[in-house]
Amino acid sequence: MLGNPFTPTFGTVPAILAGRDEILADYQSFFSHEPNSPNKATIFIGARGTGKTALLSSIGALAAEEGWITASTSETPGMLEDVLEQAQRAGCEIIPPEPDRRMTSATLGPLSATWDNVPKSIGNWRTRMTDLIEQLNERDTGLLITVDEVRSALDEMVRLVTCFQHFVSERRKVALAMAGLPYHIHKLVSGESTSFVRRSMQYRLSSLPDSAVESAFRKTIEDAGGHIQPDALAECVTAIEGFPYMLQLVGYRAWEESGGQSITRENARNAIATAQKEFEERIIEATVRELSDRDLQFLGAMLEDDRESRLGDIADRMGVKPSYATKYKSRLLNQGVIDEPARGRAVFAIPGLRAYLEHELSE
Repeated sequence: MLGNPFTPTFGTVPAILAGRDEILADYQSFFSHEPNSPNKATIFIGARGTGKTALLSSIGALAAEEGWITASTSETPGMLEDVLEQAQRAGCEIIPPEPDRRMTSATLGPLSATWDNVPKSIGNWRTRMTDLIEQLNERDTGLLITVDEVRSALDEMVRLVTCFQHFVSERRKVALAMAGLPYHIHKLVSGESTSFVRRSMQYRLSSLPDSAVESAFRKTIEDAGGHIQPDALAECVTAIEGFPYMLQLVGYRAWEESGGQSITRENARNAIATAQKEFEERIIEATVRELSDRDLQFLGAMLEDDRESRLGDIADRMGVKPSYATKYKSRLLNQGVIDEPARGRAVFAIPGLRAYLEHELSE
């Protein structure tokens, strides 16, 4: 019997990445033999808990399998130097280090030599990155840069995207994968200085189908030597609501409840209750804190419907014109709080958010 196979820890790659097979297959093809693939520049867009960070890590692992190196960072001050240093460190076994000193003179009798320090390479970030990428490419090695938590708030982010566009036009063996919340990605794509990213491949990471959740959940347990009863599996799948992070939370708690043995319906129900509380604290509360009063009023108007809400009904309940309600619908869509299953309709996109708001807004 192996240890708990579920990984509800931030950034940890799950044993089975549910519902992302097509994305990973496209990337594997790109890294191995498709240099002109649209995956050369990719953006992953999704709400908290949709598995963006885990997907970036999985793509980095695929790159390594195909002989690429990866420089991973997040949008924080100093990110450009971090990318350069990560790339240098990852490529140190491929690229011989520059000598720190060089011999300037030598005499044979008696034997002696004079040494001078070698000045370090100078130049701006693009110049130094170009030198590094050239050395990697000469050895048939590509460089993948991944950026998590994109916010488009730093000049460094703009500079990275601008320089990457030059790397691509110079036909260098490079790739860029970014991930962030819908609202922040929208700002990045809309910026005048970053128009290049509008032509990148964009994946919106929404809820997974129940079939993918069920398959990944059961297989993760069975591959670790465990078992789950059919009625327990059904309850877990329903509670997960297609959310990758919730899958890991429920799975982790169910495994702990059963002690790594056969997961019963009672185990599942206890696990679901614990996981839902943790999901509320880590995902829902953080999301709600970023919403304005009008955002919350829009969501409160949706609570009167069982599932889908019509924009016209929401506007009536808010006491505003449909055009005004559309403004907040767009804001909430861009933040990954709601989805639009059909034109003029809205549904909650985060598991448990409806129940949380029903409790909070009724007080």
